[in-house]
Amino acid sequence: MKTIRLTAAQAMVRWLSVQMTDDGDRFIEGVWAIFGHGNVAGIGEALHGIGEALPTWRGQNEQTMAHAAIAYAKTKKRRRAQAVTSSIGPGATNMVTAAALAHVNRLPVLLIPGDVFANRRPDPVLQQVENFDDGTVSANDAFRPVVRYFDRITRPEHLLTCLPRALSVMTDPANCGPVCLAFCQDVQAEAHDYPESFFEPRVWRIRRPEPDSQEVAEVVAAIKAAERPMIISGGGVLYSGAEATLAEFVKKHGIPFVETQAGKGGISFEDERNFGSPGVTGSACANDLAARADLVIGVGTRFQDFTTGSWTVFGAEDRKLVSINLAGYDATKHGALPVVGDAKVTLEKISAGLGEARFDWHDPQARTDWHETVRTVTAAPNHAGLPSDAQVIGAVQRQAGPNTVAMCAAGTMPGALQVLWQATAGGYHMEYGYSCMGYEIAGAMGIKLATPEKEVICFVGDGSYMMANSELATAVMRKVPFTVILTDNRGFGCINRLQQACGGAEFNNMYRDSNVAIQPEIDFVAHAASMGAHAEKVASIADLEAKIAAARGRDIPSVIVIDTEAVSGTGAGGHWWDVAVPQAGGTGRLEKARARYAAGIARQRVHD
Repeated sequence: MKTIRLTAAQAMVRWLSVQMTDDGDRFIEGVWAIFGHGNVAGIGEALHGIGEALPTWRGQNEQTMAHAAIAYAKTKKRRRAQAVTSSIGPGATNMVTAAALAHVNRLPVLLIPGDVFANRRPDPVLQQVENFDDGTVSANDAFRPVVRYFDRITRPEHLLTCLPRALSVMTDPANCGPVCLAFCQDVQAEAHDYPESFFEPRVWRIRRPEPDSQEVAEVVAAIKAAERPMIISGGGVLYSGAEATLAEFVKKHGIPFVETQAGKGGISFEDERNFGSPGVTGSACANDLAARADLVIGVGTRFQDFTTGSWTVFGAEDRKLVSINLAGYDATKHGALPVVGDAKVTLEKISAGLGEARFDWHDPQARTDWHETVRTVTAAPNHAGLPSDAQVIGAVQRQAGPNTVAMCAAGTMPGALQVLWQATAGGYHMEYGYSCMGYEIAGAMGIKLATPEKEVICFVGDGSYMMANSELATAVMRKVPFTVILTDNRGFGCINRLQQACGGAEFNNMYRDSNVAIQPEIDFVAHAASMGAHAEKVASIADLEAKIAAARGRDIPSVIVIDTEAVSGTGAGGHWWDVAVPQAGGTGRLEKARARYAAGIARQRVHD
């Protein structure tokens, strides 16, 4: 057997550089890196040596580098991914939040934090977290609950098994998610004689698991027995590439559909059977559909509480649940009749079993009325005062083209965009599985890197911008252009509204209600400009529309700041959400909130 002598770090990056997709691309496109004493000498040297065969990109924060990598993988529909490396200690634990985000959203990212010395000679090393009861534990064990696969590399030859396992998880459509390979810093630099065959290129194909024929037959029978079936289209439809298949399915069988946050934009809003989104931030026509459906067919969705209105939106007494999903864990939730299989293949088989069966029970006028409502609440204001978030969305919508991707993650805008944004096919990107504040700017960069031909428009509130904005500088340095719409309502307006809806007093959300000596006047334009972005503030909706159009000609990020009011919310649609209200104490307002909460609980149907 021929061997080649390499350090463990050199072997890792060489192996990653030859893991290919069936399109001839590297599956791991490159590596985001912030170096420290836990990875600079080993992984840093190896990445420098391999050069453009596995490119390295410098970011500003480990969490947001990982967010960019996750957004890239989501945009690529999980068919390509990126890696992120950090030092030990805070550099590593900064990535735990991003790992949780990827885990919840079932998205692949390879996390390679440095770790303590395997030989333990210099213990405790700088930034080492010592467990008094377990000598094998390090800070990196915090990744275990939030990754799909965890391994600690304590010997150079461990790469021979852990690297293939890592890629098998990241390319498995049912088990896909983040992987953490905690790489002991002394082991990174240790040499080993690796088999040359280990570095031969390998192609990783995303399989399409076929559904069980009996499960398909049971679902076909359930649909034929239904009078009012509806479909909930989730992110699994996009990852399967089943958008056209679903569009043909609903057309052939006359079944209306709605979209989750992850599934929105799979099929254009213009499709006559697309009734928008259901649940807490759903459209009126979608929620009316859900209330009357006697068979709810989930395709590639995990039935998150926003989708189900905390299990109150499906109101028909006789309703049943079907779940088509690659993951058996998701397919069997809430007593659903499961079909475990790829969305595209499964829909094709179910359609064949249905033959020419049609239903056509939905009300087209409800959809038309809803679109008119959206136009009304998103129209430019005809009065003095600050615009609402809905009116900002309207301005962007009027300027959007078929190539525009609207993206967001947390605060008011995700719910407002789900209910109001009219997405063309491929024109929507929302991180709402984890709803992670700070994802927005890094995520926008990741989307643009994945689809440079698209116009990426990032919606971010002042609160989320303050949490994580530093990758704006990275985007400037790399000339990655996108447009940031920064809505400033001077606090956490979304949670302030929720606080009041739950009977609480306005407290610690808006700056005016916080324990501060000076009310801040943050100059977001100056801040963004200091990082090299093109930044300006607009005073009106009309000015906002003009600045969006002007941003298209730039090769760096553009940040457009607009002051908004924090009271209105979306202005349309919506449904009840289970947020527990205190059972004792408080004011008359709290008692009214408890009564509303008790009424919502009474409508929940969780296990039937």
